Amino acid sequence: MREHETMRRGRRKFDDDDSDFLKRGRLEPRLAEDPDLPETGDKWSTWDGALHGPEPRPEWVRTEHAAVDDELGMLKTGKEADVFLVRRHVPGTDKVSMLAAKRYRDGDHRMFHRDAGYLEGRRVRRSREMRAMTNRSSFGKEMIAGQWAVAEFGALSHLWAIGQASGLVRVPYPVQLIGTELMLEFIGDWATGEAAPRLAQVRAEPDQLADLWQQMTDALSVLARAQVAHGDLSPYNTLVHGDRLVLIDLPQIVDVVANPQGADFIARDVRNVAGWFTQRGLRVDADELLERLLYEAGLR
Repeated sequence: MREHETMRRGRRKFDDDDSDFLKRGRLEPRLAEDPDLPETGDKWSTWDGALHGPEPRPEWVRTEHAAVDDELGMLKTGKEADVFLVRRHVPGTDKVSMLAAKRYRDGDHRMFHRDAGYLEGRRVRRSREMRAMTNRSSFGKEMIAGQWAVAEFGALSHLWAIGQASGLVRVPYPVQLIGTELMLEFIGDWATGEAAPRLAQVRAEPDQLADLWQQMTDALSVLARAQVAHGDLSPYNTLVHGDRLVLIDLPQIVDVVANPQGADFIARDVRNVAGWFTQRGLRVDADELLERLLYEAGLR
């Protein structure tokens, strides 16, 4: 089990999608007189009542009813969701976990400029809900936001289990899901709150670059055999933690069999990552990789 140091608020470091650095403290002021708040911590853990990640759970996952959550600030902002750093711990003990809380925006604030293609092949049971999603009513947008969160939670749960068995793909462990808030394993330094670098930020030597490419092709192969595509894979939503690639941001995961554009999504993922490695001097055969992935996905 990892040993964790208490985070000092003055030394936090965060990563962000944009060039401007965002850093916030608690989202809401703590009211000392509120009897529903814990004596220490910003709020009680939301574990109880949430949908939980796959078993066997990592031992660092805090399931205790006495656990509390501390909001430590924003990790990054995106078009569909903001991600916050949360420290979940049992007061008076060394039982600590560091989580990334991904909070999808509601229908009035999210951007739906690109979801139509991704949502093809996804269906809901009630025709009223399907019509609302198609027409982009306020209710329909809320439904879509919920689908993003559920889709990402399901994809991470499935891929995490495959990764544990095969070692060929790594994703953050999905701790829990409540509504449109998804809480994940924080990938980075748990003592300082510094997120692992994105692949796009890494300056790798030739041997490391070749190893990272092998990990990328292994991960793509796992996705293809599961008949899904990341849908938005790039060096900007892939982390490098230690010497391992970690795939993140999977709400738009695509069922390549049900979605008529499935082969195109696989091709786009391959082009995005192959181009980055090629630009850094590694010779890769993107066409051969794509043909293999389409075969493994059952599309050839």
